[in-house]
Amino acid sequence: MKHILVTGGAGFIGSNFIPYFIQEHQDYIVVNLDKLTYAGDLDNLKEVETHPRYKFVKGDICDSKLVEQIFKDFDIRGVIHFAAESHVDNSIKGPEIFIDTNIKGTFVLINNAKNHWMEKPFNYKKGYEACRFHHISTDEVYGTLGDTGYFKETTPYAPNSPYSASKASSDFIVRSYHHTFGMETSITNCSNNYGPKQHTEKLIPTVIRSAVNLKAIPVYGKGLNTRDWLYVLDHCKGIDAVYHKGKSGETYNVGSNNEQTNIIIVQKLCEILDKKVPRKDGKLYKDLITFVEDRAGHDWRYAIDSGKIEKNLGWKHEENFESGLEKTIDYYLTKLSFL
Repeated sequence: MKHILVTGGAGFIGSNFIPYFIQEHQDYIVVNLDKLTYAGDLDNLKEVETHPRYKFVKGDICDSKLVEQIFKDFDIRGVIHFAAESHVDNSIKGPEIFIDTNIKGTFVLINNAKNHWMEKPFNYKKGYEACRFHHISTDEVYGTLGDTGYFKETTPYAPNSPYSASKASSDFIVRSYHHTFGMETSITNCSNNYGPKQHTEKLIPTVIRSAVNLKAIPVYGKGLNTRDWLYVLDHCKGIDAVYHKGKSGETYNVGSNNEQTNIIIVQKLCEILDKKVPRKDGKLYKDLITFVEDRAGHDWRYAIDSGKIEKNLGWKHEENFESGLEKTIDYYLTKLSFL
């Protein structure tokens, strides 16, 4: 049995990843380190909380003494690093915590991994040669696209928000530990995730919550900003593929070639809700759509080229957008007691 450290496992993607990973890999014990900020919820992990191959540690990835102790106590043999501040709006209002968590936290984790696994640069301790540090990042580090083109792994970084700047910095820290110390590392940069367990501050949960409570559904600007939407479980499978089969030191973009403008997303959600939980007053949910002042520095378009992970590792997204939205809506309607 190998102990693997998963950070931020009570958050959106992490809490989808851990149950999947435990089921798929019988030879791992998962140690989940999470500070349980507003974005982390242990209820997201009810299905594994008593599992014999799951351990939870409450703590901060910036706490180097704690991280060092976890590596020693569990003899950690791999890291999958989700923990991050991730909401762009919050990074505009209060960027300091993004710098602390996303940059310092990543440094603390990878530096402790290096110390636990390696004798010296390019020389792993005996038995630790296969230990890898995998870092989950975002397509937002690449900046913004015009009406055409796609982000590739070779696209120059051009982050436009404090959030994306902090993630870009963390990517470079991981890259430096591979090139300077010879560590086994990998990075995935993903497009917008959606699915069960996402925090309600994000677009899709916000639309669902606002609609069923007959509140205004806020849409930035004219709603024409475009994103590539990736179902969360497809993303988890991509991370798994890169962690186990990806080339050390490489970055892999993970997307689903599913570009949608924000207003189309909102309208589709309203149409599905009209069928599942029609309004008692006979009106349509789209009548609640309200356009609000655009976000500062709002990137126009993101689109991911996933050709590298598809060609080299055999990964492909499995969920289509319509079925993914149905599953997502059903999850939130149940959580909000509307189903």
